[in-house]
Amino acid sequence: MKVFVMTDLEGPCQVNRWEQTRVSELTPAKQFAMTMLTAEVNAAVDGVLDVDPAATVVVWDGHGSGGIDNAQFHPQAWLLAHGRGIRAPYTLDESYDAQIFIGQHAMAGTPNAPLCHTYSSKTVEYYQINGQRLGEFGCRAYLAGAYGVPTVFLAGDDQASAEARALVPEIVTVDTKVGLGIELALHRPVAQVRSEIRAAVALAVRRRHDIAPAVLAGPYTMESRVLPDCSVDGYLGRNPAVKRLDERTVEWTVEHLSELWI
Repeated sequence: MKVFVMTDLEGPCQVNRWEQTRVSELTPAKQFAMTMLTAEVNAAVDGVLDVDPAATVVVWDGHGSGGIDNAQFHPQAWLLAHGRGIRAPYTLDESYDAQIFIGQHAMAGTPNAPLCHTYSSKTVEYYQINGQRLGEFGCRAYLAGAYGVPTVFLAGDDQASAEARALVPEIVTVDTKVGLGIELALHRPVAQVRSEIRAAVALAVRRRHDIAPAVLAGPYTMESRVLPDCSVDGYLGRNPAVKRLDERTVEWTVEHLSELWI
């Protein structure tokens, strides 16, 4: 069995402040968040190995400024470490049997969802593909589905879990916390969360054949709107196919999801 693990830093237990995630430098607050994420990732890896001790587990550090503590990382998993120039599909392809999410947050604008955003918490108001508003979970679940890979598990705040179930009803989820606001959450007991992640990941990968890949038919027209006082010039400069719809909104069309900036 081969499993791809998508990670982010906003979703783990006891993480609910921007000072824990937005900074590039390794502050004590960010180091704490990284420790929490890495422990949840390690629990997920153990869950996969409980089912198949010979499994290949590839973990991508998907947080923009890095979220995995490499020194604490699971000794039996592969790590696509934080680096420059990474693009979709992040080594994901048809060889994988399942995709799981650890540390996930909800999409931008979700009420009471701690640290919710879509790709950039500082610049993006929303992403929309073929008329469907999507966050990072939705974009990347569809990306995996384009390769026939089912997304079988998510751990994150309760609103991230609800977002995942709305797109993949059969998905297995573990709530790490209950959102009370953009920087406020009621966190579940840490040891219980990690234990549940391990058991639930094992259940999810056993059920992988019963969970259909999330599929979105192409071609794909993406619309991105930036927040007030932000510029769309970065989009326009990257691809001549990008069209400006107004001062804050652009769109472009591609044939495969991996061509989008998701």
